[in-house]
Amino acid sequence: MSKVTNRGATERGEGRSAVSGAAASAAGLLGKSPVRVRFSSSLAFLDPRLETPFVTQTLQIEPSMTMEQILKVAPSAQRALFQRYHIGGCSSCGFQPTDTLAQVCKDHNILDVPEVIRTIQLSEDVDRKVQVSATEIKRWLDEKRDFSFIDVRTPEELAIAKIAAAEPLDYQDPGKYMSLPKDRTIVFMCRSGMRSLDVAAYFIGHGFTKVHSMTGGILAWSAQVDASVPRY
Repeated sequence: MSKVTNRGATERGEGRSAVSGAAASAAGLLGKSPVRVRFSSSLAFLDPRLETPFVTQTLQIEPSMTMEQILKVAPSAQRALFQRYHIGGCSSCGFQPTDTLAQVCKDHNILDVPEVIRTIQLSEDVDRKVQVSATEIKRWLDEKRDFSFIDVRTPEELAIAKIAAAEPLDYQDPGKYMSLPKDRTIVFMCRSGMRSLDVAAYFIGHGFTKVHSMTGGILAWSAQVDASVPRY
């Protein structure tokens, strides 16, 4: 059984799988399956089928809960755990969906389990701090700020709609982005703002300090900035 590196879900509501890839090691090809993806060798977290809106709720997390159970109620937990503890970001630090939180903490030599639970409970706030609105990004562009604006959607999606100022992710050489300065301001975008959050979490987990995700993705851009951009 493969180790799991994050939640899985569908973007347009066709259903939700329990677990999937969190972010990629920035190498390899787009993953085809929305479940149990080893992202150390794929860009599976960029699969548009894996997007789903956040659900804000009071999280009741116990050490005895499995990671599958936790990710069902807190999809953003994986990003927060990877950013803070480097858990679940690659095959070497992944886990099984049946592993309890207590077991995952033990495997990673983390003694303060209550603090890990608090990290999960605050994960929605962590995500919100990473996000920047489409109108704010437009303002940055108008002010000619120096930042990297990267569109992580697939080539097929780019053929439908795109933002001229955004650089399409280079799927042939995604590893080049890891060589950017750690203090480089980077904004990632996707269709609805979910895949880009996973990418942002991956970069933050690797020491980048000024990484953002455009809230709502290109759908928000179309609604708030430029109505001529097609929605899909």
